[in-house]
Amino acid sequence: METTDFIWMDGKLVRWEDAKIHVLTHALHYGSGVFEGIRFYETPKGAAIFRMQDHLARLFHSASTLELKTPFSADDIGKAVIETVRANKIKAGYIRPLIYYGYGKMGLVPGGSVNVSIAVWPWGAYLGHDAVKVKVSSFVRVHPKSFHPSAKVCGCYVNSINASLEAKREGFDEALMLDYKGFVAEGPGENVFMAKHGKLFTPSLGSILPGITRDSIIQIAKDEGISVAEKNMTVEELKSADEVFFTGTAAEVTAVGQIDDGRIGNGKIGPVTEKLKEIYLDVVHGRNKKYEGWLTVVS
Repeated sequence: METTDFIWMDGKLVRWEDAKIHVLTHALHYGSGVFEGIRFYETPKGAAIFRMQDHLARLFHSASTLELKTPFSADDIGKAVIETVRANKIKAGYIRPLIYYGYGKMGLVPGGSVNVSIAVWPWGAYLGHDAVKVKVSSFVRVHPKSFHPSAKVCGCYVNSINASLEAKREGFDEALMLDYKGFVAEGPGENVFMAKHGKLFTPSLGSILPGITRDSIIQIAKDEGISVAEKNMTVEELKSADEVFFTGTAAEVTAVGQIDDGRIGNGKIGPVTEKLKEIYLDVVHGRNKKYEGWLTVVS
């Protein structure tokens, strides 16, 4: 990966190469940390962070599910995010805040220190620019009573890693995971939508992460007069859709052209997906004044 100059750790900026932790850090052994993925983009006003406050609210919600009591407030972390972006002097990229149980105690009841870090780095299109090929995974999304589906907990992403490795091994770009009832859930790191007869559908909350990009697309679609419904969705419905696309901080808006061995539409980005993607990219790059409240400019 491409490195930058500084990472913020526990209240101060340190050189990238010096941002180290102890081998007995609790989160390294048990996944006892929470994180966010946030993007910032080049805009006419300078670098701007997309929906930072919403991401930080979810970060602290995630921390509460593990009883992570950080010594920093959401406002502190917000200022630190801006400081870290500014210090690294890049115009666009990805931000990774992480709160985790650190060194001091082993065992399944965490203790010891609670640490916070913020890294930023350049990151382009996560899944590329073309429609992607997707495999329905043999790995089921973790049962919602086994973890908190509304939280981004580090350890839960082993589920996503397994699905991603399987999909790549079998020649696909990405996986699609079902929930414990057999309904469509989400990708390993993305929410999913389908378009049918000009209307949008997306899986209901309960077994999926309530994605911030997902929420953005729902709001944009409604503002454009596009009907949006949340529902339990079968794989068969998804495969028969006119269009399918992923949303996520990393994936942004990515068309799905194939699921398993079946083509979606003509296998390319469809008109509804293309319209929403264009509006979304205008929003994050500061070219759409209607949603400028979603941007935090790094001055």
